[in-house]
Amino acid sequence: MTRRELREHCFKMLFSADFYPTKEEAKAQLEQYFQSPEEDDVDPEGVCLVLHKVELKEADSEYLRERTGNIMDKIPEIDQKIDQVAAGWKTRRMGKVELTILRLALYEMGYDDTIPEKVSVNEAVELAKKFGGNESPAFVNGILAKFIGGEEREKEEPEPAADSENKGQA
Repeated sequence: MTRRELREHCFKMLFSADFYPTKEEAKAQLEQYFQSPEEDDVDPEGVCLVLHKVELKEADSEYLRERTGNIMDKIPEIDQKIDQVAAGWKTRRMGKVELTILRLALYEMGYDDTIPEKVSVNEAVELAKKFGGNESPAFVNGILAKFIGGEEREKEEPEPAADSENKGQA
């Protein structure tokens, strides 16, 4: 299975887990992901599209369980980082699709040295195109762009006055 396919499965698992009130309940429900039936739909041209199909090798299933669990453990830390840079937006006000994509990408950027930051951003934008609304790709890209380059970027590109006035709001 490709890294992109694994990332998409991870996104779906994280998205579904976000609907449970405790981390323990969410992790317990993740097993249901592997048991869910195939789901398909027909597009406007009459072509059958597979929306959900989980046929994973044991190694891929184990990878997804571990990765999703690791991301869920880091959510408070990741959300705090998002809240610091998302001018006018707090994680509690964001759509679940966009928030889940941001969490996944920031986990990759901060905790997975095998994936270059720009790849994480590009893949997040592709997920936003596939699962989010019309504005989702730009929103996700805009937030993640603030994390590339870290402190060097902040020194090179000062924030516009309008953004700094709004920092305390939201």
